[in-house]
Amino acid sequence: MNLLPRLPATRWRGLALGFLWAEVVAVFGTAAFALWRDDFGTQGWLNAADAFLAGLVLTWWTLIFTQLSTGRATTPGNGTLRALAVAFPWLTSFRAALWGITLLMLVTGGAAEANSVALTALMTVWGAAILASNAVNGSLVRLAPEPQNPANRKRLMDWLNLSAALALGMTVLNVVPIAGFSGEVALSAQLVYGVSGLLDVIATVLALWALQARFGSPRSAQK
Repeated sequence: MNLLPRLPATRWRGLALGFLWAEVVAVFGTAAFALWRDDFGTQGWLNAADAFLAGLVLTWWTLIFTQLSTGRATTPGNGTLRALAVAFPWLTSFRAALWGITLLMLVTGGAAEANSVALTALMTVWGAAILASNAVNGSLVRLAPEPQNPANRKRLMDWLNLSAALALGMTVLNVVPIAGFSGEVALSAQLVYGVSGLLDVIATVLALWALQARFGSPRSAQK
């Protein structure tokens, strides 16, 4: 059963690109907000570096997706594709390092008063989101030179589907504080990270639907 609303592929493409570029602006905005919120402290610089690198990766991803969503191939030597291929593993490594440092802090007794179930949910969803983001970037890099490859198309669509669900989970975890771990979250931070997270969810879903409208569903692509 196809649950995708019946709209032309060009309409889904336009919506997806609109929200992707809005997300790019929001991600770079969170970098500036992180510095301002932490008064240019260490945590602020770490959060800003994460957001800035993520903004660069998302910019290149969107540029490649712009061509892919029309069914056109990107040459392997394309500068944007090469930049994405080089940058996204660094983003994954940086985020994995932050995740690992946080896990080490928790294992060694940090945030002992925080709810263990909430912390487990945070670390699980956060870790899965890092892996899914890496897979989405890698899948696009592999698919862009040959958009008619059904296996690679299915792989990208499947990862986009999972990434959207994890992005929603991360949005909730970023907005709702965990007592004893993240402390009280200011309304300004809730708004900034909430809006950025929702844009991520919507843009990811629309990117998936744009590909489905252009190429068919993952099940169709597998046949």
